[in-house]
Amino acid sequence: MTVTRRMLTSAAVLAATLAATAPAFAQAKLKVAAIYTVPVEQQWVSRIDKALKAAVARGEIDYVFSENVTNADYERVMRQYAEQGNTLIVGEAFAVEAAARKVAKDYPKTSFLLGSSGKPQAPNFAVFDNYIQEPAYLTGMLAGGMTKSNKIGLVGGFPIPEVNRLMNAFMAGAKEVNPKAEFSISFINSWFDPPKAKEAAFAMIDKGADVMYAERFGVSDAAKERKVLAIGNVIDTQKDYPDTVVASAIWHMEPTIDAAIKAVKAGAFKAEDYGHLSMMKVKGSSLSPLGTFEKKVPADLVAKVAAKEKAILAGQFTVKVNDAQPKAK
Repeated sequence: MTVTRRMLTSAAVLAATLAATAPAFAQAKLKVAAIYTVPVEQQWVSRIDKALKAAVARGEIDYVFSENVTNADYERVMRQYAEQGNTLIVGEAFAVEAAARKVAKDYPKTSFLLGSSGKPQAPNFAVFDNYIQEPAYLTGMLAGGMTKSNKIGLVGGFPIPEVNRLMNAFMAGAKEVNPKAEFSISFINSWFDPPKAKEAAFAMIDKGADVMYAERFGVSDAAKERKVLAIGNVIDTQKDYPDTVVASAIWHMEPTIDAAIKAVKAGAFKAEDYGHLSMMKVKGSSLSPLGTFEKKVPADLVAKVAAKEKAILAGQFTVKVNDAQPKAK
């Protein structure tokens, strides 16, 4: 066969076209949608949003979300995002387990990664949780060492496993350094009601609590007003309460989100439990820096906390996962 100039030109054009389009395919962004039942600035949700926005900044995904979605409307929003072609849907199934799992069954080609106390559901319903009991234990040690009245208050949202395990770990940490520590516990039955959390905290402070565990927004405001100390949860709020918040147990959602994105892109996403990616050893959680309290916390207490953190990271100490509802002690 004789090769003509026209054939060479056509081949060159085809090669150029393929070269131009190949990167586009290779760099195609994943469509990700998230559904939140609370405002996006709420502690727990803000960590998911932060991790997803980091993936956006890297150019890996396109990300949309809906916030303040009621439980009654959750299934509809899930279906809407699935119908719109979002490949990965992230959210929280705690109060809508049955509905969320039903949607996943109806869209087997869509990947679902949802916060849940339940098990994964084949083939496409993966679960995650904030297993940050390790840094919660460390903050408990700080609380136990910083209290002068030996009375510590804890205010939480709901007595569900995700909250219970953190409170139990916090109290165990406090007891390690201060066997005399006593605890009062209250649940406000809401994930976002700062005024209600604040009032619950006031009641405890009025009864002598001088360190407050702020599982919910509003508690640190009460502590600030009454000039007592607070321990943060999930996010570091010390910059907003420099004279109140000693430290926080921080949740880092990036390992979980990054693993899910990688699995979806590789066509390997499956029903599995991502909970282990919230552990300290994989950088899924951490104890915040002492910051403004660096010189206020006694040196011997700092040393004890540092030694325990080192033991946790080395696998020499395991913080017990206790999901039972905590009781005042």
